[in-house]
Amino acid sequence: MKRDIKRNTVVLVVLGLGLFALFNLTEHIFENAEIKPVSGWLVTPFVLLLASIAIVPFINRHWWEHHYPKVSYALGALVVLYYVLSLDNVPRLLLTFHEYVSFISLIGSLFVVSGGIHLRVRGKSAPWENVLLLGTGAVISNFLGTTGASMLLIRPYLRVNRFRIRPYHVVFFIFIVSNVGGALTPIGDPPLFLGYLKGVPFFWVVGRVWEIWAFAMVLLLAVFFVIDSYSFKAAAKRVQKEAQLPDHPEFTGLHNLFYLGVILASVFISHPLMLREMLMWGAAFASYYTTKKAIHEKNEFNFIPIREVAILFMGIFATMIPALDWLELNSQSLGIITPGQYYWGTGILSSFLDNAPTYLNFLSAAFGLHGASVDNVHHMEAILGLATPQALGLANPLQPGVFAINADSWRYVQAISVGAVFFGACTYIGNGPNFMVKSIAEQAKIDCPSFFGYVVKYALPVLIPIFALVWYVYLRG
Repeated sequence: MKRDIKRNTVVLVVLGLGLFALFNLTEHIFENAEIKPVSGWLVTPFVLLLASIAIVPFINRHWWEHHYPKVSYALGALVVLYYVLSLDNVPRLLLTFHEYVSFISLIGSLFVVSGGIHLRVRGKSAPWENVLLLGTGAVISNFLGTTGASMLLIRPYLRVNRFRIRPYHVVFFIFIVSNVGGALTPIGDPPLFLGYLKGVPFFWVVGRVWEIWAFAMVLLLAVFFVIDSYSFKAAAKRVQKEAQLPDHPEFTGLHNLFYLGVILASVFISHPLMLREMLMWGAAFASYYTTKKAIHEKNEFNFIPIREVAILFMGIFATMIPALDWLELNSQSLGIITPGQYYWGTGILSSFLDNAPTYLNFLSAAFGLHGASVDNVHHMEAILGLATPQALGLANPLQPGVFAINADSWRYVQAISVGAVFFGACTYIGNGPNFMVKSIAEQAKIDCPSFFGYVVKYALPVLIPIFALVWYVYLRG
């Protein structure tokens, strides 16, 4: 054990220092990470990777479990080689690699630290108790992020439902805790954090989104309650009795709350580059080796889920570069001009692309409709309704031939924020925690829906009608 600790420490330090040096020495290159026109066929590797994730496990799960790294790496390499050899756009690749490192550092460190916290709640797995647990998780996700809340609560949630666990239990956990729940704060979901870095005030989102969030949460929890009540009543009498027995509460590994705080605090560090990620790695490393083995055993903790997510999302980040570049170059020519259209556009693409860059691209396009720049603080204040253009000394409209800024311009940002967060629940790849929750559930021998099963059986009949109601009530104007 001591030898393993020493070896892993050396590897972690060397890797961290190497990336720290790489990104800081090449920081100026990020400024040249321009978006160049790309050939349409370059979207093919991304489509093939999504199709592989969706179809191959259904055809031959054993083959996929052993060979998915090769598929992910090979398809990602095609795009990387094209950007290096044909487009000569290494800065764009380097920027995406930095985004990937930040992404996997956050969800990986939260995965490790939460794996050292053993939480057993006092309660039952009857329908009302499950609704309370999911609702609590939705609120917590705004303080710990959807990844932190998911990793902290998924194991207790599975344990409390162990007498009658069904696939829909996992799916609704992904819907509520891993996605929709985190729509209120910049900590809740990565797109909102990027908006915060661009100048959207921390509490602006909750002020403009809370009513939509509450509306969607009530509908989701109501649908879950109906399904869970039917399942509970259909269960055998013995199962009903066992499911209603209160459990003894247990909360161990409390020292990991400190490391959790370090990770969440480090999220707000932007310079020097890689300092944020190194703090996350350090917290994860310290947590893992200071947590008693018994706690990890109670949580059935292992690194298989995070390994799967790291490998698949490495391919996803690489292959989605051409799709995002095309979107940024063509977003203003798509004929999307109303907040409702931005809601659906951002949402649909966030179901399959990483919702953070999708959010930024549509945010830039929405500002462009008004002749504004997302990087101009006065434009941001005017669009968000924090001040009038006249009070800021701006002409209105800002440019000839564009929309004038008015009292409803903030609705574009509201629609984009809601669309990016909510629609991440539509597929397993829509948001980072989704795949991780699925993997943890499967490690616990729980039968989870396939990629298509998730979309067809749950996302389309449950989420889309609810999201359509959100649009009709709040965003169609």
